[in-house]
Amino acid sequence: MTLPSAKGATPVMAQWFSLKKEHPDALLFFRMGDFFELFFHDAEAAANALDIALTARGTHAGQPIPMCGVPVGTAATYLARLIKKGFKVAVAEQTESPKNRGKNQKGPLSRAVIRLITPGTLTEDELLNASQPNYILCIIPDLKKNSSNLGAAWIDISTGIFETSYFKSFQLDDFLARINPSEILAPNQLYLNSYENRQTILNEISNIKIAQKQLATLFNINSLSALGDFKNEEIIAGYELITYIGQTQNGRIPQLSRPQSQKYESILAIDPATRNSLEILENNAGNNQFTLFSSINRAITAPGSRMLANWLSSPLTEIDKIEARQKGWIYLYQNTQLLTLLRQTLKGSPDISRSLGRISVGRGSPRDLASIRNGLHVARKIAQILSKYEKKIDRTPPYIHKIKHYLLSGNILLENLTKALMENPPLKLEEGSIIKEGYDEKLDTYRHLHQQSRQIIIDLQQKYCKKYDISTLKIRFSNQLGYIIELSRTAAAKLKDCPELILRQGTVNLARYTTDELNILNTKILEASSNSAEYEKMLFDKLIEETLRERDLPLLANAIAVIDVLQACATLYSSQEWCVPTLTNDTRFTLKNARHPVVEAALQKPDKFTPNSCNLSNNKRVMLLTGPNMAGKSTFLRQVALNVILAQSGLPLPAINAEIGIVDRLFSRVGASDDLANGRSTFMVEMTEAASILNQAGPRSLVVIDEIGRGTSTLDGLAIAWAILETLHNTIQCRTIFATHFHELSQLTHHLPFIQNFTMKIKEWKGSIIFQYEVVPGAAEHSWGIHVAQLAGVPTTTLNRAKSVLQTLETQQYGSQISLPLSDTDATVGNQDHSQVNFDTKKRKMLNEIETAFMEINPDQITPMDAINILYKLKKVIDR
Repeated sequence: MTLPSAKGATPVMAQWFSLKKEHPDALLFFRMGDFFELFFHDAEAAANALDIALTARGTHAGQPIPMCGVPVGTAATYLARLIKKGFKVAVAEQTESPKNRGKNQKGPLSRAVIRLITPGTLTEDELLNASQPNYILCIIPDLKKNSSNLGAAWIDISTGIFETSYFKSFQLDDFLARINPSEILAPNQLYLNSYENRQTILNEISNIKIAQKQLATLFNINSLSALGDFKNEEIIAGYELITYIGQTQNGRIPQLSRPQSQKYESILAIDPATRNSLEILENNAGNNQFTLFSSINRAITAPGSRMLANWLSSPLTEIDKIEARQKGWIYLYQNTQLLTLLRQTLKGSPDISRSLGRISVGRGSPRDLASIRNGLHVARKIAQILSKYEKKIDRTPPYIHKIKHYLLSGNILLENLTKALMENPPLKLEEGSIIKEGYDEKLDTYRHLHQQSRQIIIDLQQKYCKKYDISTLKIRFSNQLGYIIELSRTAAAKLKDCPELILRQGTVNLARYTTDELNILNTKILEASSNSAEYEKMLFDKLIEETLRERDLPLLANAIAVIDVLQACATLYSSQEWCVPTLTNDTRFTLKNARHPVVEAALQKPDKFTPNSCNLSNNKRVMLLTGPNMAGKSTFLRQVALNVILAQSGLPLPAINAEIGIVDRLFSRVGASDDLANGRSTFMVEMTEAASILNQAGPRSLVVIDEIGRGTSTLDGLAIAWAILETLHNTIQCRTIFATHFHELSQLTHHLPFIQNFTMKIKEWKGSIIFQYEVVPGAAEHSWGIHVAQLAGVPTTTLNRAKSVLQTLETQQYGSQISLPLSDTDATVGNQDHSQVNFDTKKRKMLNEIETAFMEINPDQITPMDAINILYKLKKVIDR
């Protein structure tokens, strides 16, 4: 919205207009005393988003100025809600103190925007999810003409993670779904699909030489080649990100790990539809309940949970890296005592990464320094435990041996922080009592005078009482006058002949005096308090500087997180019947007695879940799965896909045994959904996702599909499903599980050699079906839809009508003129004979009654007399 003209604004509002002009796309939190206040359109937007009162403050151009505000002390709560709703917030603070102003200086205190808060630049714990990273991403189109490649860089400023990648433009959707950035810096012409609302427009793209030079300076190296091989677009994306972050943090750059280029092909490609279907980190409701992550997470620390989430969202395709992870947690599992000690030690580990992130952008608190100190202690303990067992056990995995080196970083820093910091320092610097007594002699002197001031004042008061022979004389502290002698008017009358007493203030009942001695003491006490606070802040700032000079701290924090994830895997592996999958570079695929980790965790009792095997190797690469709804087809499809994600993340699997040839792309089309906002029906969404699979899948891919073609007519749907199945089998030749209700497709096993028929095992009992949740060879003879409808509670009359219609349809061919039996409620019978219609209706009622009677019979519980009575009853129904 367009801002009103600043003409005629008051001095304070002129300041507001000036700062708002610098950040037109952000809500301006304008500091006014103990409140952050918002004005004009900002106030209207914030009041609506926060559900707080919209008021007015003064007038501008003859109109009331809309205003709302939030207390400074609770601003973080309101900021969290605004950021979650996609707003950016510019925080304008007072940069001038009234104490430092000249007597003749007039006008409002100076203010400046000290920080721009955006979804991708958060550092506060209360604004972040402790178990998920918070990425800001920059995407740069290829600088070459007619190129469809993209360069990307992403940073989590709360932890210092810095990574880059280079990929084809058609892979953008998969990439965005994997990174799931909170904010995206990109040119306006780049189409981000469902992530468009997270875009911050990048108006100009920097020169590659400037980007190379600035990044090299930032990491204190001569050339970026020292960090690895980066494409020009990756370098520019990284530089644009750092420039933008600097602008949001008032010129401060957070401490970042050295950038790492991530090869796109080294990560299992999972498209957005598949991620939504499998609910890896987040369910469709937007939280992590009943997700793969929540079901298997045994991490103890927040950094460990974030790393596990990263492993699950970015499964690997390189066997050596997967096996390195496997060997790490197997080593811990095989040494139970070592695993127990590590778990106990990790329970005291703070979030070093996020504390370091806040410190590096100038928002570190005393507790952040304490967290780093405590984290360094934990790292030492872990290193000592690992070294102790290294001597006892041969062949420590290289993965663990390598990271142990980083656990020993920062010895001098740990020593200084331990000496300097109080055990439990306060949250805010201004609260004081941060530095231990005995650490600095000068600070101790200031503190001693400040802390002893009360006793000094008491002693002086007693001295004056005795000297002036007035027992009611008191020395009190006044905010305006400092320390003063306070007397009643009657007592003061006795002191007229005491020239050393200087009258400061008189009231009806009291007189207040001072003395040169008291003035000097007053100055010393106030200076001691001020000097103590300033000097303690100076010592605190030195500790911050020393901490930031320790460049290996991010690596140390990462090492602790790795240990946590490895122990989580070992704990998971030992808790139930899980296995270590074998990964190969061919296309074999066997899972023996595999389970769905999320469903199993929800059931809580593992023996309630029915395991199933799956073999898609060699000449069995396509499984055609039939069977009724509710029998477990979707669960089976998802569990196979989730087992691939676990295996290629380097984690254990919920199965007895597994051999998996590396999957390069995973596709899961399970469950119906629509996209009405964009004009797409359920069937259109289904076909779009099917097209994506057919256009992108290759021989090393895994495709799991459920009920393709159900959203259109029977013949159209069957034809589409038939053609897609043939394409997957003949052209793409990938490992596939194809679940369907089109039983006609089971005939394809006679024509397509690599298809195998499987069905969900069921048991019929007393006119109903019992689901066995077991996948067995063969094809389903029926869909059992009416039986499922019965289980769902559809009325009996409707079910009986459905059975009648089904019997008629089953005797006719697709495409012929279908003649259906009339229902009882048909008002028009056409040219049919009424007597014949009435006869058919009577006969149908009779058959329904007979069927109902038979369903109520339990042959094991009736007596001979009961049987005779039932026969009489049935005969009466027929003769009626």
